Amino acid sequence: MAATNAIKRLIPLFDRVLVQRAEAITKTKGGIVLPEKAQAKVLQGTVVAIGPGQRNDKGEHIPLSIKVGDIVLLPEYGGTKVEFEDNKEFHLFRESDILAKLEV
Repeated sequence: MAATNAIKRLIPLFDRVLVQRAEAITKTKGGIVLPEKAQAKVLQGTVVAIGPGQRNDKGEHIPLSIKVGDIVLLPEYGGTKVEFEDNKEFHLFRESDILAKLEV
């Protein structure tokens, strides 16, 4: 509950996007547990919070093209890791670093 409140208080600035990466697959369908080295890096996540957008030359906000709840494709490297009290891990990305929005 404390982490949920902390996420609500964390407001990304400018064109920053707070993303929670999807969980890595740790078991096969047959029930075999995969070792950590064999697990593929998860390259998608869910948008948890967004900033107001970058400003143009006139000082007006340019809105972001993604919204909270969107599933996005992330780069393999990059972003700033943010951890909360209950060890939940989130990443901050610039909107331009996000590769794509996935339609479900």
